[in-house]
Amino acid sequence: QVQLVESGGGLVQPGGSLTLHCAASGYDFGALHMAWYRQAPGRERALVATVTNGGFTYYADAMKGRVTISRDNVENTVNLQMDSLKPEDAAVYYCNAFRSIQGSTVNWWGQGTQVTVVS
Repeated sequence: QVQLVESGGGLVQPGGSLTLHCAASGYDFGALHMAWYRQAPGRERALVATVTNGGFTYYADAMKGRVTISRDNVENTVNLQMDSLKPEDAAVYYCNAFRSIQGSTVNWWGQGTQVTVVS
């Protein structure tokens, strides 16, 4: 029901910056909580940041202080601004939407966008 399309990934040098974008459709965007996850080769998918439908943000420790999640409820988009990128930040980054339905959390996922950090 919710369609998520990521963009903005690519090649960046260590210490560089990159902004990821997620466009959502198929639901009342303003009612959704949104998040960014990442998955590196051989690693499990891990949370990067969350922004609730009320605009509250949460950042996981791995990139805390180096990323900013934001949402635009008019454009139905979520961004992830990444700064001071490190080689270990290289991963596929996924946009996530979630909401509670009858007490149970339902998740939707985008296809992912690759971030590569190399000199």
